[in-house]
Amino acid sequence: MQLVSTQIAEFQKNSSWIRRMFEAGGELKKKYGAENVYDFSLGSPDLTPPAEIVSAVAGLAAEIAKPAGMGYMPNAGYEQSRQALADWLNADQGLKLSGKDVVLTVGAAGGLNALFRAVLSPGEEVICPAPYFVEYGFYCGNYGAKLRPVKSRPLTFTLDLEGIAAAINEKTRAVIINSPNNPSGVVYSEAEIRRLGEILQAASEKFGRPIFLVSDEPYRFLTFDGCSVPAVFKFYKYAVIVSSFSKNLALAGERVGYVAVNPAMENSAELVAGVIFTNRILGFVNAPCLGQKVLAACVAQASRLSQSQFEIYAERRRLMAEVLDAAGLQYQLPAGTFYFFPKAPEGCDDVEFIKRLQEQRILAVPGTGFGYPGYFRLALCVDKRFILAAAEGFRAAMK
Repeated sequence: MQLVSTQIAEFQKNSSWIRRMFEAGGELKKKYGAENVYDFSLGSPDLTPPAEIVSAVAGLAAEIAKPAGMGYMPNAGYEQSRQALADWLNADQGLKLSGKDVVLTVGAAGGLNALFRAVLSPGEEVICPAPYFVEYGFYCGNYGAKLRPVKSRPLTFTLDLEGIAAAINEKTRAVIINSPNNPSGVVYSEAEIRRLGEILQAASEKFGRPIFLVSDEPYRFLTFDGCSVPAVFKFYKYAVIVSSFSKNLALAGERVGYVAVNPAMENSAELVAGVIFTNRILGFVNAPCLGQKVLAACVAQASRLSQSQFEIYAERRRLMAEVLDAAGLQYQLPAGTFYFFPKAPEGCDDVEFIKRLQEQRILAVPGTGFGYPGYFRLALCVDKRFILAAAEGFRAAMK
């Protein structure tokens, strides 16, 4: 007798490959010891939070000891935190937001769910370029909508703008992009974002209602070789930014994210009010109070890593490229994020190759889990010694 809904039972069958590999890693570590397993499965930052975060957390003790120090606040978040967030976004991206244009949420995941609940109706569609974060499909399905992926260009993973334009129809309510992209590491160019804005503007006029451009940006802080991430608000008025501080401030467990609505869109306050309402009725109520207080004090540290932390990721990127080159694997050097997305070898699909890697005690995630079979993801959230130690295993798997 089935105890969960048919929808959830189906979702579970297609649940995250990332978690599957993480759990498989636990078994391998029990068997061989953690130091002998090379786990590139989970994108959980292993660096310590900035010193300012540690200091801010320590300073909260006296504040939360006051009456209602950890009590409810407005569903959109503390006014001070919202304004600090808006000021930071303005400085970081050259925007013109006020605190009333942003809503603090339970991570980026909570922000996406609050936004989708506010704008999606059953039967509608959300387009996204593949590869993509698999949870997008579940977030759309939560509200009776459907995710419609459009494959990006092989190996380079640049946007197939013609394919996106062809996929838009009367059911399309939003297009979601993730740049820098998880898992490919690609950063969409200004020319791509400008053209995408033009496509969405024309489609919005054709169908007589806005098609939202949702920019999921948790990796904006980490780019290489002078690459910059375009600010989507400059290219399309019906744009919404959703992001979090899980990666840049190493606050993944504290679950602090946000939704920022472009004030240039007509009736933008209506959309903000809708997200505030859904933030409440979905049961989130509000973002964690401690995280909001820390954010208000330390948001200036969120734009970039410290130089020493950036150099750690840059060195890991360089070393992984050397390891993959030595093994004879094809890949596009990531312009951002801490991920690589190499191509599985000819004659071997991505799931089969992941099994070969597991035999070498290397954990990776198949591209099938990101809607892009034939590739696999490696997360560089491990000490460089694991990257170097895995080199022989990659070569053996290729043999």
